[in-house]
Amino acid sequence: MDASTRQAITEHLKEFATEARWQKIQEVVQQRTRHICVVVEDIYQPHNASAVLRSCDGFGIQDVHIIEHSNTFDASTQVTIGADQWLTLHRYREKRKDNTELCFNRLKEQGFKVIATSPHENDTNLNDLPLDQKTALVFGTELDGISERAKEMADGFVKIPMTGFSESFNISVSAAVCLYNVTRRLRASEINWKLSDNELEELKYQWLKKSIKAGEQIEKAFLQEKGLSL
Repeated sequence: MDASTRQAITEHLKEFATEARWQKIQEVVQQRTRHICVVVEDIYQPHNASAVLRSCDGFGIQDVHIIEHSNTFDASTQVTIGADQWLTLHRYREKRKDNTELCFNRLKEQGFKVIATSPHENDTNLNDLPLDQKTALVFGTELDGISERAKEMADGFVKIPMTGFSESFNISVSAAVCLYNVTRRLRASEINWKLSDNELEELKYQWLKKSIKAGEQIEKAFLQEKGLSL
């Protein structure tokens, strides 16, 4: 869709949304980032999967990359409370392929540094993790952590500083702690972490459509009336 068509649809859709909803969309989108993204590998507990998505939305992370091997990523709507609809989800579930490799290679091609959240002899304290380069934070299963393939392909490792007897948090807590830390430091830095103008307009259009009952049908009718196409 070209920018002018998208703008025309957005203006039309605004007629069906409340002013409060449109203002909320404009406020939230300004805090979204694609400088940091989240990768979850083979998560099987719906509660934890959903909690990670809520944390991503709450801390302004737009992209979540979902690797599925043995387990299907199944987010419970009772936990996400609709948070997943505001995120961009990328799923890797090709049969007979190494989906971890597919995901990591794609991220590296896009300029991301892939950092696995797993204790390791060469790990970095979360507080010291550099954020100057686009960074993908990888979280593994609740029981086994990240896979051996993920360890082989990761560009680095990070650990959450802890002072108790427990050596780790569960994935949902780990994700929330990590995202709070990196997004707080990112926003306090001089790094250009915000979305481009085109990304901002695209998300506003998508979110507005999702905010309106029968948004897809309204869009389709408008396009037909104006003789436009997506």
